[in-house]
Amino acid sequence: MKTILITGADGFIGSHLTEALVRAGHDVRAFVLYNSFNSWGWLDRCAADVKGKFEVFAGDVRDPNGVRTAMKDCEAVLHLAALIAIPYSYHSPDTYVDTNIKGTLNIVQAARDLGVSKVVQTSTSEVYGTARFVPITEDHPLQGQSPYSASKIGADQIAMSFYASFDTPVTLLRPFNTYGPRQSARAVIPTIITQIANGQRQIKLGAVSPTRDFSYVADTVAGFVAALESDRGVGEVINLGSNFEISIGDTAHAIAEAMGTSIEIITDEQRLRPEKSEVERLWASNTKARELLDWQPQYGGPDGFMRGLTETIAWFREPTHLSAYKTDIYNL
Repeated sequence: MKTILITGADGFIGSHLTEALVRAGHDVRAFVLYNSFNSWGWLDRCAADVKGKFEVFAGDVRDPNGVRTAMKDCEAVLHLAALIAIPYSYHSPDTYVDTNIKGTLNIVQAARDLGVSKVVQTSTSEVYGTARFVPITEDHPLQGQSPYSASKIGADQIAMSFYASFDTPVTLLRPFNTYGPRQSARAVIPTIITQIANGQRQIKLGAVSPTRDFSYVADTVAGFVAALESDRGVGEVINLGSNFEISIGDTAHAIAEAMGTSIEIITDEQRLRPEKSEVERLWASNTKARELLDWQPQYGGPDGFMRGLTETIAWFREPTHLSAYKTDIYNL
């Protein structure tokens, strides 16, 4: 295969995906957000066996000219770049429209014009809103319960409209709550781990009753690789999830147990979503991913979840990693 472009390669999932594809022998062009510090995000700390073995393109998915330039001579594009923090979407929704919707339009328009042979669009389980039935299949209604989820619904529809209108070879992957090393502390699992690792026993959280289907990052990455390598997913929406749900409260206590301590959960009002915006239940059906992509989670179910938590905790406990997180400041 020719060069593969990964947008959002500087981020949590994108950096892991970059490493996986380089190790698999692919030529990778990593699209990172331009900044004056010349920072490549997590790729600045990539694994030693990968360092220097991929190309970097600094730009912004909101810029159609930059996107088109980055995609020249690429066989496929894995589009992960997005604004994803739900609380910040309440604060600055306009930026989510520009980045998530218009950014995706730039990707599929360039892919159409340049004849790219595969586009993998990254969705999110948040587009389903609170589950009306479980496990959630790809036919579940879409519910924009936050500006973030609404922008991702729009992005998904733009991507799939190019498949329907122009036969642009789009596969739409819908990961459920991915966690693991390098994740931002604005996400619930890292915020719990980093608070405990810094000696806190009163853990500040938002709502603890909602359930989530947590997917370890290695499983999510494997799903992207499977979608890249299979033509059976073209034109399809495909969930990536563990087919296992657990509440935020139970997750916090499971992490505390794994870290050998006990905790008290304190409700932090600023971490609560507006009542009608909270997604109360997520639980993925991953049958379609098994059938079309021959993918299944290696960290699924309660035992797999604990293995994933153990690996995640070990990474965050490394002093050089933990020091990168400001656990005393709530990050939107």
